[in-house]
Amino acid sequence: MSEQGARRGQEDDWWRQLYGEDGAEGGEGAGGGGAAGGAAQAGAAPAAGAPTGAGPADVGPAEASDTLDERVASVLRTVGPPGWGDRPPPQPTPADAPGRAAPAAPAPPDETPPRAAPAPPDETPPRPEPDRPAPPADKTPTPGPVPPGEPPARRVPSPPPPPSEPIPLKATGPGARPRDVARSAPPPAPAVMYIGDRPPTYEAEPAALPAADPAALDELVPDTALEGAQYGSLTLRAASQRGDSARYRGDVRRDALLTARFGAGRHALILVAVATGRPAVEGAHRAARDACGWIGGAVGRSYTQLAEDIRADRRGDLKAGLQRLTDRSYGKLRARALERGGPPEQYTAALRCLLLPADPDCRTRVFFGVGAGGLFRLRDGAWTDLESVATDHGTPAPIPAPTRATDAPDRPGPGLPHGPGTAEYPAHPEPFLFHAAFARPGDALLLCSAGLAEPLRQEPAFAAHLADRWSTPEPPGLVPFLATAQLRAKGHAKDRTAVAVWEA
Repeated sequence: MSEQGARRGQEDDWWRQLYGEDGAEGGEGAGGGGAAGGAAQAGAAPAAGAPTGAGPADVGPAEASDTLDERVASVLRTVGPPGWGDRPPPQPTPADAPGRAAPAAPAPPDETPPRAAPAPPDETPPRPEPDRPAPPADKTPTPGPVPPGEPPARRVPSPPPPPSEPIPLKATGPGARPRDVARSAPPPAPAVMYIGDRPPTYEAEPAALPAADPAALDELVPDTALEGAQYGSLTLRAASQRGDSARYRGDVRRDALLTARFGAGRHALILVAVATGRPAVEGAHRAARDACGWIGGAVGRSYTQLAEDIRADRRGDLKAGLQRLTDRSYGKLRARALERGGPPEQYTAALRCLLLPADPDCRTRVFFGVGAGGLFRLRDGAWTDLESVATDHGTPAPIPAPTRATDAPDRPGPGLPHGPGTAEYPAHPEPFLFHAAFARPGDALLLCSAGLAEPLRQEPAFAAHLADRWSTPEPPGLVPFLATAQLRAKGHAKDRTAVAVWEA
C-alpha cells in the first residue's frame, strides 16, 4: 500500500507540474476518481503529439497554459526560419481543450513570404478570426517548453493555389455526338447594297426629315410604307420608300401607295394603286394621295360589276369602265388644282393600278393607269416588259365636263396666267393604259413607279439581281422584299414603289 501511495503521489506531482494548479485541484477534487481522470487525460496526451513514457523530469515549468497554439509555435521556432514564431498568438477559446484531437495542418512555408489572397472587387476582404487558430500538420514533432514571458507567434495561413484552367468536358451518352464543323450552316451572304463600279452619291439611310406644319400634321408622309396579303393562289407584297435624294434634302415622299379589299370571300376584289406626284412641285404628294383615294373610291363603288366582268373575261367592258373611272379621278384633280389656285398640269400624278380577284379559280389580273411607271412579268427567271402591250395608241382620254361651279375651266383662277397648259387651255393627259393577263403558276407580276422602272430597264445587273432574288419557290417575306427593292444604283435616286404578285 505504501508503494501504491507513493506512485500516486508521483503521478499527481507530474500532472500538477504539467497543467498547473488547476489540474492539481481538479485531480484532488475528484477524490478516488482522480487517478482515472488522470489516466484518461494521459491517454489523450499522446494523440496531441506528446511523447510516451515521459516522466516528471521531461516537463519544464508551466507558467503559461499549455495550449495547441503554444505547441505549434514551439515547433515553428524549432524547425522554421528565424523569427517565424515570434508573432502574438490569438486568444484561446474553450474549444481548444487539451484533450481535443488536432486537425491536420499544411507544411511549413518556404523562404518566400506568403502573399495574401486577392479580395473580391466590391467587398472588403474578411479579417482573420482570432478564435480559430490554424490547424497543425500531421505527425508534428513534439513542441518544446515555451520560455517564460515569451508569447507564441500567430501562424499566417498560406495563400490558396491559383485556379487551374477549366478542363473541357466531352458530352457522353447515346445522343451526344461531336459537332461536325463541315456540316454547319454557312453564314448568310451579305446583302448587295448597290450595283455598279461606284456607290451612289447619297447615303443609303435617311438623313433629314420633311418640314412639318403644326396645323396640318395629318399630311405628314412616312419615309417607308410596307404592305402584304395572301388570297387564294396569289401572294401580295408592296413597298414604297423615299428616294436617296429626298432622304438627303428632307423632301417628302411623292409616291403614294393604296391597298384595299372590297367585299368578302370569293367575290372580294383587291385594288392596289400607285401614284407619283410631279417633281419640284409644292403639294405633289397631296396630288398623288388624292389620285389614289379617288380611284379607290370609284372602284369600291363599282367592285361588284368589275369583279363579275373579270371572272367573265369581258375585257372590252372592263377597259371602257376603268377608263371612265380614271377620267373622273383626273377631273377631280384638275378641279382641286383650281381650288388651290394652281395650274392643273402641276397638281397631277402618274397613276397605275392592279385589280386582283380573290376567287382562287380566277387567275385574270387587270392593269390600268396613266403616266410613267412600269409593268413587268417575271417568268422562268426572265423579265418581260408589258408596257408596250398595255399602251393605248388611240386618242387621248377626253376631259370630262365639270360637275360643280368650282370645276368650270372656262375662266382662270386668281393669278393664273393665260396660255397653253393653263385652265383656259388644259393640258392633254397621257394615253390610257390597260392590260388583262392570265397568270400561270410560278409567275410574278411587278407593278412599279418610275423610280424602280427606270433602273430595271436601264441597268442589266439591277434587273438580274431582282430576278435572282424573286425567282424563288416561295414568295419572300415583307422584310426581304423591301431589302431587295432597296437595291441602289448610281444615277437613280427617285422615290420607289414596288407591288409584286406571286402566283402559286
